[in-house]
Amino acid sequence: DYYLMLLPAVLYVLLFCYAPLYGLQIAFKNYKVSLGVAGSPWIGFRNFTDFFQSYYFVKLLKNTLVLSLYSLAVSFPIPIIVALILNELKGKFKKFTQTILYAPHFISLVVVVSILNVMLSPSQGVVNTILEMLGMERNYFMANPAYFPHLYVWSGVWQGMGWGAIIYLAALSSVDPSLHEAADIDGATRMQKILHINLPTIMPTIIIMLILRIGNIVSVGYEKVYLMQNDMNIETAEIISTYVYKRGLLDSNYSFSAAVGLFNNVINVILVLLANWISKKVSETSLF
Repeated sequence: DYYLMLLPAVLYVLLFCYAPLYGLQIAFKNYKVSLGVAGSPWIGFRNFTDFFQSYYFVKLLKNTLVLSLYSLAVSFPIPIIVALILNELKGKFKKFTQTILYAPHFISLVVVVSILNVMLSPSQGVVNTILEMLGMERNYFMANPAYFPHLYVWSGVWQGMGWGAIIYLAALSSVDPSLHEAADIDGATRMQKILHINLPTIMPTIIIMLILRIGNIVSVGYEKVYLMQNDMNIETAEIISTYVYKRGLLDSNYSFSAAVGLFNNVINVILVLLANWISKKVSETSLF
């Protein structure tokens, strides 16, 4: 009976995760829709070498890593801090705060980028209006390449910090109350209890989540970046995923985009394995 219940999940994984792997071979072919996957001629690693030797390879990799590492450094610890703070709140105020923090997660990325465009508008945006009131010049933030990483990362923090804190709140629910009672008897402050009881309890969860995030360092989603792109900020806004989207779907160069995507995924797998190995050696906590 238990295996029968697992059957739908197994079929889903086979159909949507493993079956599409058949199409990976087009990364090594000059794929033509008229010839199909099997009939297209093999060209070996030409698509990969074309990508690695192109003038935009270094820029794409740099922009992707800047966004990813910046996001990791900022958006990974903030949900942990939010969860530790929420865990200390009580009653209706805690529920109200949670609702306010969770709500942005359900806002569409299109709406989030639209909010950024409206608030940062050089003519009528509230941010530039305040700057002008303070005697500063108006700035077209969305068109400035230097501001793009900051706008991308911090808008993501605002949208995701509440939702990201849920898993840590769940881990905090497993803290043994007797530990806090013993700490109260010993005269421990609230901060000491957070640092020496709560934080160590959720540390295994933090490590697992960090390993998963490291495995996505080279995979910055294209949707939000693509929506925020324009001709003036493209210098820092063009990343691997948006490039793959443009070359693959817009330019119909399926083989080249498949090769770039495969390179991306291989790097991610290597990073996951490396982070998991280091974690196992250092903390004895790992994915597998």
